[in-house]
Amino acid sequence: MASLVFLIVLGWLLSLLLTPLVAKASVRFGYIDQPDGRRRLHPRSVPRTGGAAVAGAYLASYLLWLLTPLRANVLLGANLPSIATLAPLVGVMFLLGLSDDITDLSPWQKLTGQAIISGLAYSAGVRLESLGTLPVEGWLSFALTVAWLLVCTNAFNLIDGMDGLACGIGLVACLSTLVAALTQSNIPLALAVAPLGGALLGFLLYNKPPARIFLGDCGSLSVGFLLGCFALLWSQKCVTLLGLTAPLMALALPLLDTGVAIVRRWLRGQPIFSADRGHIHHRLLDRGLTPRGALLVLYGAAGLASALALLQNAIYSPGGALVVIVFAALVGLGVQRLGYIEFGAAGKLLLHGGLRRAVRDEILLEQFRRAVNLATTPEECWAAIESAAGSFGFVQRELHMEGQRYASGSIPPGQRAWTLSIPLSENDRLELQRIADLQALSLAIAPFADTAAAALRRHRKPAQPPSGGPAPSQAA
Repeated sequence: MASLVFLIVLGWLLSLLLTPLVAKASVRFGYIDQPDGRRRLHPRSVPRTGGAAVAGAYLASYLLWLLTPLRANVLLGANLPSIATLAPLVGVMFLLGLSDDITDLSPWQKLTGQAIISGLAYSAGVRLESLGTLPVEGWLSFALTVAWLLVCTNAFNLIDGMDGLACGIGLVACLSTLVAALTQSNIPLALAVAPLGGALLGFLLYNKPPARIFLGDCGSLSVGFLLGCFALLWSQKCVTLLGLTAPLMALALPLLDTGVAIVRRWLRGQPIFSADRGHIHHRLLDRGLTPRGALLVLYGAAGLASALALLQNAIYSPGGALVVIVFAALVGLGVQRLGYIEFGAAGKLLLHGGLRRAVRDEILLEQFRRAVNLATTPEECWAAIESAAGSFGFVQRELHMEGQRYASGSIPPGQRAWTLSIPLSENDRLELQRIADLQALSLAIAPFADTAAAALRRHRKPAQPPSGGPAPSQAA
């Protein structure tokens, strides 16, 4: 216990001392974050390499610990081999983030580097070994471990968008991991996480609103990677599949924000790695909360998730299952309260038959494409259009092409209707009429209209040259 207290206090003091020095060096070398009025809303330039202070305090805490009589050599040699193997990997992750802070690496460059470092962490013994009583070995263990570390690393990077947020959430995760390690008698994990918690606590005094320094990618990537590793070490002591949810719950807020961002962008058809103002903290600010108020709400959410994680970790089924159910219900309620339009639209599709209609319309559209491709005459093409148009709700269909008129259906008396008119040439056109009050307008109407117009133009006779005029020439 004395070693734990020493590491926490030392990490805190070193972070307090190093952070101002790092801030001055960052300003001197021009490593600062400029406000842009869109996503970066801080009123002035802020140093962005604060992760160097956290990493320095974390590493220096162990070096100084070795010089004390607190059984340092015995504990390090017998119980904490993972620190020596993880330290170089954390250093490489820090350098990767620092490179991004300085030169703006592409998302794929960062992801590739993170994947390599995560693979090396697996080789160092930080891995998912089982799912409850079911062992996980070989390529599956490797894939799940790398995926987990990538998610955690980038989750903290993405959530670092508001003063004090990533640092405070990381501190809450450290505390829950430390308590879990102590309750499981996992001394190596407790010793690994203690100085990080102290370093983040010291840095938070400079990073709280209004921030005087930012973690930067060098800090957020390193902290996310370390916490992901700690969660795997925590999971190695879980003997049930249900128990594996506890580390995930402890990191719930950054993981939830990342998952929501990915799904939102996918639903909108945006690149996954694109930046936007749709993160959870942005939504809270948009709903009228002050930055400090939004921060307190998110701290409270992270603290509640961590408390549920520790409770779930301490009890067994069926009580543990109930905790997970409560946690899932709170997550669902929280996302709903944030008012994301994307999830509302997706929910309507799933709950009100929209998805089934979309699948039906896509089938009808594909059948129509095949029918018009098989048509060899204008009459056959019109028959395919007439049938498909009726399926899409057009009650009156009319085609004028090359002096011929094709028509079917009619608008009932007294009904209001609107017309879709598709010009084929100066004199030719396809007109489709639909009752105005008819609900559930199909999203396939636009591709249906494009396909119909293209098919009809293929069946039009080529224009004849004027009588006595020269025939159109062909390029050699």
